[in-house]
Amino acid sequence: MSKLIYLDNAATTRVKDEVLTEIMPYFSQNYGNPSAIYSFAQEARKGVDEGRKRTADLIGAKPEEIFFTAGGSESDNWAIKSIAEAYAGKGKHIITSAIEHHAVLHTCEYLEKHGYEVTYLGVDEDGKISLKELENAIREDTILITIMTANNEIGTIEPVAEIGRIAHDHNVLFHTDAVQAYGHIPLNVDEMNIDLLSASGHKLGGPKGVGFLYIRKGVRIGSFIHGGAQERNRRAGTHNTTGIVGIGTAAKLAAENMNEIIKKEQSLRDHLIERVLNEIPYARLNGHRTDRLPGNASFCFRFVEGESLLILLDQLGICASSGSACTSGSLDPSHVLLAIGLPHEIAHGSVRLSLSEETTLEDIDFVVDNLKKIVERLRGMSPLYEDFVKNNR
Repeated sequence: MSKLIYLDNAATTRVKDEVLTEIMPYFSQNYGNPSAIYSFAQEARKGVDEGRKRTADLIGAKPEEIFFTAGGSESDNWAIKSIAEAYAGKGKHIITSAIEHHAVLHTCEYLEKHGYEVTYLGVDEDGKISLKELENAIREDTILITIMTANNEIGTIEPVAEIGRIAHDHNVLFHTDAVQAYGHIPLNVDEMNIDLLSASGHKLGGPKGVGFLYIRKGVRIGSFIHGGAQERNRRAGTHNTTGIVGIGTAAKLAAENMNEIIKKEQSLRDHLIERVLNEIPYARLNGHRTDRLPGNASFCFRFVEGESLLILLDQLGICASSGSACTSGSLDPSHVLLAIGLPHEIAHGSVRLSLSEETTLEDIDFVVDNLKKIVERLRGMSPLYEDFVKNNR
C-alpha cells in the first residue's frame, strides 16, 4: 500500500490543522475549568464562549441557544426524550422517517416501550419523504416531528424548510438531525423553521467527543444529564473545553470556505458517479441524483458482497464504507437501502464513498479504475452472475 485514499469522511474526518493549532493550548496552558471564578480560568471560559458563538453563527442561531454535548447521538437522545417528557401533557405522538440514524430510531423505539406512539414515514426510491404524507400523519396529540437534514448513508437532502413550515402550521415542534449536513451545506434555523438541531464536531474537521443541540429560545425542554449547573443548568458535566474550541474553529472554517468546498466536492462527486455508472455494468446510484450532500456517492453493485469489496479496496489503501459507521460490523443489510425499496441481495452490495476537500481527481480515478477490476473479479466468482449473463445474452 503506497498511498492512503480516505473516502469515509461521512464516518469521521481528519482534524484540520487550524483546529489542532487552536485547541492545543487548552491542554497544557489554558487548562483551567471554565466554570471557575478565578482569573486563570477565564481564558478557558473565553474559549468556550467563542466556540459557542462560532457554532451558532454557522446556522444563524444565538449563542445562548447552543448547548454542548458529547456528540450527535447524545444530542438526538436529549432532543427526543426530553421533548417527549416536557410535552407529554399535550400528547404522546411523534413522527419520524424510516431512514433516520439509529440514534433517532432507537430512541423512538425506547419511547414506544414507555407509552408513546411513533409514526415512521416511508420514503421514495431516492430517499425523500412525502410532504403530503407528513401532513396527513399529524394528529392533535402530535408533539414532535424529527426528520434528518441529510441521510448519512445515501446522502439525500430532505426538504427541511417545508417540513418545518408544516410542523409550525400545526403547532408541532420540529427537530432535525443535521450531523451529516452541519458545516457542509448552508443551514439557517430561522429560514428553515427548525426548533431543535443536532450536530457533531468530528464530521467537519473538528475533534471527536463533542457536539451540540440547538434549542430555539422558548422551547420547553428539561435537563438530560444532572449533577451540575453547566450549560445553563441543562447539561451537567465539566466543559470539554478543547472539544468546544475545536468544533467552534471547524465551524468558523466551514463558514469561510463552504461555497468553494461545495463546488469542488460536487465536481469530484459527479465525476465519480458518472464514471461508475458508465463503466461498471449493473451499478446503481443510491439516493437523489442532485439533492444530495456534496461529498456523498453511494452505490450498489449487483452480484457483489459489499464486505468483500471493502476488504479488497482496503488492500489498495482505499478507505470506504458499506453504510453507517455505527453499523459497519453488522451483517444485516442497511435499513436505509431496504426503505428505498432495494431487495436484500442488492442492498448487500452497497458501498459508500464520501469525499472531503482534500480529495483529488487523481484519487477518484484511481479508485474507479480499481473498483472496476474488483467488481469484475468478485462477479467472476459468483454463480448467480454467471447464470444471469447466460440468461441475458
